[in-house]
Amino acid sequence: MARNEDAPYIPGMSKLNEKVAVVTGGSSGIGLAIARRFVAEGAHVFITGRRQAELDAAVKLIERNVTAVQGDASNLEDLDRLYAQVKKEKGKVDIVVANAGMTDPMPFAEATPEHFDRIFDLNVRGAFFTVQKSLPLLSQGGSIVAVGSAMTTKGLPAYATYSASKAALRSFTRTWASELKGRGIRANTLSPGGTDTPLLIASGTPDAEAEKMRQLYSSWIPLGRLGRPEEIAAAALFLASSESSYATGTDLVVDGGFTQV
Repeated sequence: MARNEDAPYIPGMSKLNEKVAVVTGGSSGIGLAIARRFVAEGAHVFITGRRQAELDAAVKLIERNVTAVQGDASNLEDLDRLYAQVKKEKGKVDIVVANAGMTDPMPFAEATPEHFDRIFDLNVRGAFFTVQKSLPLLSQGGSIVAVGSAMTTKGLPAYATYSASKAALRSFTRTWASELKGRGIRANTLSPGGTDTPLLIASGTPDAEAEKMRQLYSSWIPLGRLGRPEEIAAAALFLASSESSYATGTDLVVDGGFTQV
């Protein structure tokens, strides 16, 4: 029977009971869905985001066992504030989900240094230091989940920087899995395909054009539709929990068959 994501948490039935999780970019889209699912499974979750209003709305939606820390994952001082808050409230972290990221499609010939730096600062530098700065608090047997993208195996026009930035995360998790194995810490990549989130379509796109783009993206996917954030969150739960206790250094692709068929 499928689990009702809005159902109340019942002690003894959770997969993350008493766990502490950090989810960067947790105020909307996939990150918010992951945070909600983790809380439903018994965890206390720290979420980050750049915009306070979105964080406030996310906290209201999640309702319980959540702490919002405003900040930019590419800003090291903001990451220090995040982990200082985690240490103050909980003293540890069991799960780190490096989810904060951005897309900004731009043809290769038109890409500027500013565009390149903006993508890599958040998607690569931000993820790297989000995980590195968690290490003093990361528990024995903890789990790291880097949210990558199925796009890393494709060569879609205008996505050179985005795809390359997410490919870096795949490389990171291999190395982290090797370096942190002595502490029993697992590191895996979660690579979603097209998912119906605010990041899918550029902000300001007219509704009619946005719907045409959703239909186009859906036509590329063997399952014939975009993914739902809750479906990606279910995969994140698998990687974060003991359900995936024998998985490390892997890439879990959840893309409706886009890169697989």
